[in-house]
Amino acid sequence: TMKDDDKSKALYCVGIYMANYFLPSGEKFEYAMKEKSISTVKVLKTYALEIGIPEKEWDEGVNKATDKHYGSKYNKELTDGCHAFLEKTIPDGKGRVEKVVQTLY
Repeated sequence: TMKDDDKSKALYCVGIYMANYFLPSGEKFEYAMKEKSISTVKVLKTYALEIGIPEKEWDEGVNKATDKHYGSKYNKELTDGCHAFLEKTIPDGKGRVEKVVQTLY
């Protein structure tokens, strides 16, 4: 299972990814990054459910994290840190995200 500090970090990252996803167009922000952000959110949720975190608990955490980060500017450093965390925490995390990106269309 995911240790509490990993779970907190995962939810923190979801908040950052959601803030990225909702950035207004015209921000210095690539479209592919939005795709990767929303795909990573899906992978993190799927993984959380796979390891036994109740969906209601996960969704509540996601809502709090999203509220906290909503409206923040794109931060490449934080986002890259979250990618690194995902790749370290979830087996084949990078591959899983790439698969979800391909199913967006």
